[in-house]
Amino acid sequence: MKTFSLTPTKWTSPGGRPRLRPVLLLAAVATLAGCASFSPDGGFSTVEEAAKERLGKVVRWSRSEADQEGIDQRVGELLAKPLSADDAVQIALLNNRGLQASFQELGITEAEVVQAGRVPNPGFSFSRLRRGDEIELERGIHFNLARLIAMPMVRAMEARRFEATQRLVTMTMLSVAADTRKAWVTALAAEETVRYMRRVLQAAQASAELARRMEQVGNFNKLQRAREQSFYADAALNLARAEQAQRTTRERLTRLLGLWGAQTQFKLPDRLPDLPQDLVDRPDVERVALAQRLDVQGARLAAEQTARNLGLTKTTRFINVLELGVMRNSSNEAPTQRGWEIGFELPLFDWGSARVARAEGVYMQALHRAAETAINARSEVREAYGAWRSAYDIAHHHQYEIVPLRKQIAEENLLRYNGMLIGVFELLADARLQIASVNAAIEAKRDFWIAQADLDMALIGKPSLTPSAGPASAAGPGADAAH
Repeated sequence: MKTFSLTPTKWTSPGGRPRLRPVLLLAAVATLAGCASFSPDGGFSTVEEAAKERLGKVVRWSRSEADQEGIDQRVGELLAKPLSADDAVQIALLNNRGLQASFQELGITEAEVVQAGRVPNPGFSFSRLRRGDEIELERGIHFNLARLIAMPMVRAMEARRFEATQRLVTMTMLSVAADTRKAWVTALAAEETVRYMRRVLQAAQASAELARRMEQVGNFNKLQRAREQSFYADAALNLARAEQAQRTTRERLTRLLGLWGAQTQFKLPDRLPDLPQDLVDRPDVERVALAQRLDVQGARLAAEQTARNLGLTKTTRFINVLELGVMRNSSNEAPTQRGWEIGFELPLFDWGSARVARAEGVYMQALHRAAETAINARSEVREAYGAWRSAYDIAHHHQYEIVPLRKQIAEENLLRYNGMLIGVFELLADARLQIASVNAAIEAKRDFWIAQADLDMALIGKPSLTPSAGPASAAGPGADAAH
């Protein structure tokens, strides 16, 4: 840390007794105020701990070429095999460039915190006046005492704003993880849907071709053939839509993973994970959400910070401008003048009541925002929990009731077809129903895993959490006192 010292000419009283030097007094105050410095990790440890505790994942901040090389190597290792949901989340936490950009907000805010803790620079003035043959030189050094007095409080405000930024970046990181998991589920379900739609198309194509041949030999009329042809046309259209959905969902996943070039050829597993055997009830889901949601914590701390800012406004309402100056005037026709001056703003017209009223209004607004956040958190977690339970029940019903029944019907019809009790079109129609039920089961399982990700995010908070706007030393209550 750079330091400076001022050593003016020694001042004495008329009786020869040394006077207290204002400059030395200011130097002592500056020494007591201390000097803010940058932390070794830039506040990133909070984000790392949240990723480890809440996600079981590693997150890195790319601040150098070596950091980026390490990230690229790890991403390459994860892409070398079919991409699981956990691997996809890990890649996004390492490689998502938007997330890396949000990490830079930590460095920006920490720089503002350090700046708020630095002693303000003194000002120097110099003037040269001439009157006839007399030349007068005036030199002065000025210190902003108001800013120096308010510096500990402003620094505390900036420190609280830095904590809010840490929560914001942590929330952004967790939101990226949740979005990536949902995108992975959606992309994999879209691939499964495409595969089953191709099977439907094959069955429809075989049915349409058989109907055409049977019409040619007179065993089918035009209406019967048109019905089979119509089903084939619908199956082709549904396959085209499924392939478009597959491309769209895969590209969304690719963007969240931050992949490009050859990396976009990553492979996904063949099918979605199986449903859990059973779900554990969470009767205390609201209490858990209020205890650990970052947006609720942020709203509460924002109200506390606003209250402290209000105290700063009341403290500095009468000392908006307070400066101390050291002067030295010299003339070629008179002895040198030395002394000091202090200036302050007289509260004749503006007593600071408007600023205090504004701060009180902001504080009440923060209280209502905090209450709204808590109420919304309870509702959101109840909604997410209900959707999660319902999605599980629906997917479980598809997988263990509907699909097995359709499979049993198909097996029975196949036996009847082999016994020449039913025709091929009845067999094909039943096969179409079975494939459709399997496709519906895929969608239900997809909805469950998406609901799982939504519930996890509802227990963490919403990404709308924002820190206090602007540096505390440049805006907000007490700003006038800081300058």
